[in-house]
Amino acid sequence: NYGGRVTDYIDLRTIDVIMNDYYNAQVLVDDFAFDKAGIYRSIAFDENDPHSSYLEYIETLPLTAGPSIFGLHENANITCAQAEAFSTFEIILSMQASSGSGGGGGVSREELIGRACASIEDKLNVYGMFDIEQVSEDYPVVYEESMNTVLIQECIRYNKLIAVMQRTLPELQKALKGLVVMGGDLDAMAKQIAVNQVPKMWEDCAYPSLMPCTNWANDLMQRLDFVTRWIAEGIPKVFWISGFYFPQAFLTGSRQNYARKHGYPIDTIDFDFLPQAAEAEEIAEAPEDGVYISGLFLEGARWNKAKGVLDDSLPKQLFTKAPVIHLLPVKDRQETESGVYRLPVYKVLSRRGVLSTTGHSTNFVMWVEIPSNRENAKNNLGLADDNYWTRAGVGAFCSLKVEA
Repeated sequence: NYGGRVTDYIDLRTIDVIMNDYYNAQVLVDDFAFDKAGIYRSIAFDENDPHSSYLEYIETLPLTAGPSIFGLHENANITCAQAEAFSTFEIILSMQASSGSGGGGGVSREELIGRACASIEDKLNVYGMFDIEQVSEDYPVVYEESMNTVLIQECIRYNKLIAVMQRTLPELQKALKGLVVMGGDLDAMAKQIAVNQVPKMWEDCAYPSLMPCTNWANDLMQRLDFVTRWIAEGIPKVFWISGFYFPQAFLTGSRQNYARKHGYPIDTIDFDFLPQAAEAEEIAEAPEDGVYISGLFLEGARWNKAKGVLDDSLPKQLFTKAPVIHLLPVKDRQETESGVYRLPVYKVLSRRGVLSTTGHSTNFVMWVEIPSNRENAKNNLGLADDNYWTRAGVGAFCSLKVEA
């Protein structure tokens, strides 16, 4: 939003759907319902005293509007309550005493921070730095396989983060014991680890994440394990897209492989999206063209495996796993006419980001056309879409706030 204007094209799509719900001829019909339950509706007013009619109706409305009027699932109430609770806890943690154990002979703050640092350091040392020279020999840059370049770039990016962590973790542990001076950076790092936040020194070198420090460290180890197994076992049959530091490069690499294989210009190549019935562990062979991806999470809807379409979320089920998807490159792909929802895929739940120097968003990854059968429509760009899921704010994410 800039100066009262909505500039984000994904927000524009949502606003277009909402505005069409309220600015149409049907709203002038008596008892036209704006929500499923019919709580919010156009009323038949007394022509002699319309003001009183509307006031009387307004008095019957709930004090707090439920999520259904906005097109959201009832689970949105839980998401809202959780956000408020987590925000409160973060404020409480930030206000707690910065030193001492609080009496009673408990573990001191310094010991807790030291244990956290030692635990992360032990896990990190299992993987260590990637040997770029060896990886480059095993997976040389060749015209026929762009994934080799993607792997090397991922190793370089993760190495920058690992190097900072391997330097700062031992330094902080020594500073806590009084063996070295506790500088400003180390002091800030200690305070952040004490309240389970990812240190800013690490965040500056890392991928986007909303996880607390403990979960973030475990997630990092899973990512390093993904890259380590790729190096040791060869190109994966199914790619865990959540494990990429920069997933856009992976997507470009898969398109580039297809373009070079068939001699097509890469700017004529786009993806078809084919959800798979099999789980990632059940797939034994890579596809002839394109790639299988797994690791995405859906918010606002779930994948109905039996019907092969998006479906309403189950009560209290805030996030569900998306199916394995075959990204199949196609030359001069024709736009889908109907029966799909254009699902935005993000790295993290915040759904906001900025354009980096590469021209890519720091959060938005791609659009996925996923089968749907609710309200087939053309969106503000004239593309096939589903208004029902657009209202519900359905999105897919590579990473959540907690470990899945």
